[in-house]
Amino acid sequence: MALMFQRLARNFVKNGYYPTDGDTIARVLSALSAPRSGTLRILDPCAGEGVALAECKHHLGSDRVQAFAVEYDRERAWHAKQLLDHGIHGDIQDCNLGQRQFGLLWLNPPYGDLVADKGSTGDRLGGQMDKGGRKRLEKLFYNFAVPALQFGGIMVLIIPRYTLDKELAVWITTHFHRVQVFQAPEQQFKQIVLFGVRRRTRDARNDDPEMRNRLLSIVSGELEPGVLPEAWSQEPYVVPAAPGGEVKFNYVKIDAGQLNEEIRRNPCLWDQFNLKFRRLALESSRRPLRPLSNWHLALSLAAGQVSGVVQSKDGRRFLIKGGTHKEKMREVRTEIQPDDTVTSITILTDKFVPTIRAIDFTPGPDYARVIEIR
Repeated sequence: MALMFQRLARNFVKNGYYPTDGDTIARVLSALSAPRSGTLRILDPCAGEGVALAECKHHLGSDRVQAFAVEYDRERAWHAKQLLDHGIHGDIQDCNLGQRQFGLLWLNPPYGDLVADKGSTGDRLGGQMDKGGRKRLEKLFYNFAVPALQFGGIMVLIIPRYTLDKELAVWITTHFHRVQVFQAPEQQFKQIVLFGVRRRTRDARNDDPEMRNRLLSIVSGELEPGVLPEAWSQEPYVVPAAPGGEVKFNYVKIDAGQLNEEIRRNPCLWDQFNLKFRRLALESSRRPLRPLSNWHLALSLAAGQVSGVVQSKDGRRFLIKGGTHKEKMREVRTEIQPDDTVTSITILTDKFVPTIRAIDFTPGPDYARVIEIR
């Protein structure tokens, strides 16, 4: 089978990234087919330059397939954007992917250990631990991407054989049926290619002990999977049509370049700017009808309405910012009981304290002095 987009691939083999080779892609595609009707959505959460997913789109029918991709490397991501329908340059952990909205998950994740969170920045990786106690990128991408696959959707998982441990095997047999494992024709990293169909529930009636035992035998080395055939002779894996409704596929940390691209591709965003970005119309400030009481002042400070540049009657200029914080008022009461015992009662009462901080911008000896008004 001749591949259409291999000639568009660029030399991105760097920083531990190695794209899926053309022979493996061609053999995987021979196992996939499309239904007779309906629009398809396919997803690659670590798409590289986008060649593999572009080949899938062409194979399943370019006129009826929408291809979605995420890639962390900037150069590769912008190359993928030129080949695919929708692309995000960013971290998979900062993407909003709609659950059960994609019919095909092409998952060839980065290979390797995750960097330890020694800076206590927050560990969102959950149980991505292999049997040696190390966190693996393969499991991270699996846990973030599989929920986006619709029931009946097809997963193509390409990982090194040594990363298929007991924990990952249990995850796969829990989420998928019709699981088959093959050696990839390219064995530079001892890859395996795993096919599976996502099932609806973990109903005990759907458990396949034989399939689980077969995966565990591969994990232990007792069973050697065969090489992925050049021509698929079994029942094909049919990618289901996409469910109804608008697809959810966005990035929470969009940069200026990607925002500009979205505006260029979808000019109607300008008509919805206030709605999308919740921009409030600017109104001129008006003086209150009466002097502010302490209660009014506290409300204004808490709402962030006391701020900006002000000028005093004697000509001094200040940059001010108001706020409100809560303090505890402590009161201790001593009571003598009828039996002459003494009881001490501590009462803590919340007190909201309005505060205004100002920086003096008036030229002179007090320039840049910080003033606090409570």
